[in-house]
Amino acid sequence: MSQELIETIEGGIATLMLNRPDARNALTSSMMRALGEALPRLAMDPAVRVVVITGAGRAFCSGGDVKGFAERAASGGSPESFETKVADLRMRMETVRYLHEMAKPTLAVIPGPAAGAGLSIALACDMRIAADDAKMTTAFSKVGLSGDFGGSYFLNHLVGAAKARELYFTAKVLRADEAHQMGIVNRVVPYEQLEAAAREFAQELLALPTVAVGYMKRNLNIGLRGTLADVLDSEAVGMMRAFETEDHKGAAKAFVEKRAPQFQGR
Repeated sequence: MSQELIETIEGGIATLMLNRPDARNALTSSMMRALGEALPRLAMDPAVRVVVITGAGRAFCSGGDVKGFAERAASGGSPESFETKVADLRMRMETVRYLHEMAKPTLAVIPGPAAGAGLSIALACDMRIAADDAKMTTAFSKVGLSGDFGGSYFLNHLVGAAKARELYFTAKVLRADEAHQMGIVNRVVPYEQLEAAAREFAQELLALPTVAVGYMKRNLNIGLRGTLADVLDSEAVGMMRAFETEDHKGAAKAFVEKRAPQFQGR
């Protein structure tokens, strides 16, 4: 694991911390390789029931390393072919697909700026909690780029087509409260309370019936792009599988006995 990505697992919650605080956690090749290794592994680990992604210091992630972009351009750019560059970027962007599709809840904890690809990574998560002084922007148009890491997909669904276009075209900087009003962020708390509030949020997700939540997530994702028939097919499979889980059987028993269920993710 790269020192630019710190991974911890505690009590079923895996936390991935982007660790370049002096550069506002701008993405590097080694950081992306580490993310690309960690997320598929955590998605398949039955002991991990929640995945949290955050940034070290007072930033979430400022996106791509623009300073590195400028240095490469000044030196004549990469000798790789256009097709190779496209394939490499597409492979790195699998990180957001794992965050969006893995069959367990994912949570972005945003202590400060989230920009460009960094914002896209946060948007790929199921939910987001932000410090009240955090700022968010698509950023791409400010540096003459069109955008990557799925932000154009996630924003379309979160805020609608017209607002997504405005945020992409203008690269408007949103305050945390504005992002909350738009539905981009689920919760906003004072920075001093963020760590505790994020831990509480993750514990709430940990307490859910993980198998059923995984199927809910699949159903909801299909609902973003599929037909009603597609959703009904997925719901039928998910319900029959959930009926077989220990979590459902224990919860049904708890309901009869008039007590709160305790889910184990099985």
